[in-house]
Order: sequence, then structure tokens, then C-alpha cells
Amino acid sequence: MTSNSLIPESFFAVTMGATDIARQRSFYEAWGWKAVPYSNEEYVAFSLAGTMVAFFVAEKLAEEAAPGASSPSKGAWNGVTLAVSVPGKEDVDTTWRAAVDAGASAVAEPVDRPWGGRSGYVADPEGHRWEIAWIPPMAG
Repeated sequence: MTSNSLIPESFFAVTMGATDIARQRSFYEAWGWKAVPYSNEEYVAFSLAGTMVAFFVAEKLAEEAAPGASSPSKGAWNGVTLAVSVPGKEDVDTTWRAAVDAGASAVAEPVDRPWGGRSGYVADPEGHRWEIAWIPPMAG
């Protein structure tokens, strides 16, 4: 925390509701990710360079994080995207293709973006959107 911050300025994890934890685990393991040892039939998490991506049974997550709220429609986009950064512009297409080959749904093929980078979108089996992106070096 900085001296003026009431909330720690560190991002630890994103947890998403899922209906089929085993399928989510299998899908992300096909991406080459390793589940953390304490994953189980209701929860699976993957540690990614200091941040965790986790999936928890949707109903149980709602009980904890949104008591009384209605559940989102399965496969409906919730307005949130996650992103994977690749080291080079040419890596966007190969990484996007690898994600699709591992079972992701193609949402938007990679294109050069007006802000100078390149990216494309895929969705996991439960509809969570991932951007595969290359961000150009910032001029200093």
C-alpha cells in the first residue's frame, strides 16, 4: 500500500463462476497452464506470473459474492475481458490459433488496432472472453 492508499495496490486474483469445473480445468490445462495443488472438484486456479485465474462453482460463488443476485445466462458475455500479453506482434496470431486449437471459440480474429497494438479474442467453454494482445513499447 502507498501512504495514501486505503486498499493495497496489488492485484491478486480474478475468480469467475463456472458450471463445469472439470471442463474448465481440462481446457486451461490444454493451454499448458498448471492447476494449483489445492484445486478440487468445486474450484480450480492457475497461478500466472503473480496473479491467479480461478474458477469456482457459479452458485457457490454467487452465495459468497452476490447473495440474492440472479445468475448470468450461461455463455452470455458479462462485459469483462481478460488479456494475455505476448512478446511480439507476430506472436498474437500463433497464440490466438493455439488457443483455438486447444478448444477456445474464435470470437474475433487478430487485427492491428488503432492504438498501435495487435489483438484478437477467444472465449473459453463457459464464454469467458480472452484477448490475446501485443502492446507496442511506449515512447518515453
